[in-house]
Amino acid sequence: MGLRPVDLARRAGVSTQLVRNYEAAGILPPAPRSDTGYRQYGPEHVQALLTYRALAPGFGAETATEIMLAVHDGDEALAYRLVDAAHAALHEQRLATDAASEALAALAAEYVDEQPVTGPSLLVGELAHRLGIRTSALRVWEAAGLLAPTREPGTKYRRYGPEQVRDARIIHMLRQGRYYFEQIKPVLDGLRRTGSTDALRTAIAERRAAHDRQTRAMLYGAALLHQLITDGERQAGSAPSALAL
Repeated sequence: MGLRPVDLARRAGVSTQLVRNYEAAGILPPAPRSDTGYRQYGPEHVQALLTYRALAPGFGAETATEIMLAVHDGDEALAYRLVDAAHAALHEQRLATDAASEALAALAAEYVDEQPVTGPSLLVGELAHRLGIRTSALRVWEAAGLLAPTREPGTKYRRYGPEQVRDARIIHMLRQGRYYFEQIKPVLDGLRRTGSTDALRTAIAERRAAHDRQTRAMLYGAALLHQLITDGERQAGSAPSALAL
């Protein structure tokens, strides 16, 4: 007797509607129907569901879906490429975090330097051009309480002094590292009040820890993917791929 959607849902701890959504998206292989029209799932559907649920935290829902589609289409080479690309992207993020850490440390040193920060006062467009971002980003940072530019008398144009330019550079680097505003604010507050880099070091450590968590999640998902591919090859009577050896 085949398994019902509710049986799969219970195995994975999800709703029956989500199981149907997964099938519609191709994450699960097509399910045969009973004479009365009900879906009949088997062990292969349970395995596919659990594999996708393991892949998604590390690889992201979109890439995990693409991997599952490739496996169901018998295109293992594409599945492997998707896995490789995800690992390569995470490695690039690690390198970017390392580079940002060094650059941020240099910028943070300006807060504890007894010499005043010097440099031109920039308009919003000039600062945006220097950072390579849109002016709307600077306005969002201002609305979030991260920047406080002055206003020109009469024109009311925003003016960013040397300290604001320095802060904007730090914000930009942290945003490139995918830090949230609530993580950036204590970094700036600590630097501005006492020149302390404690919050900055904590933020960078948290980012590196997030990379490690993603790597572990990817390893776990890849283990289930390996088993799914290996079992599929055995059921098809084909020789195991190099990945399964």
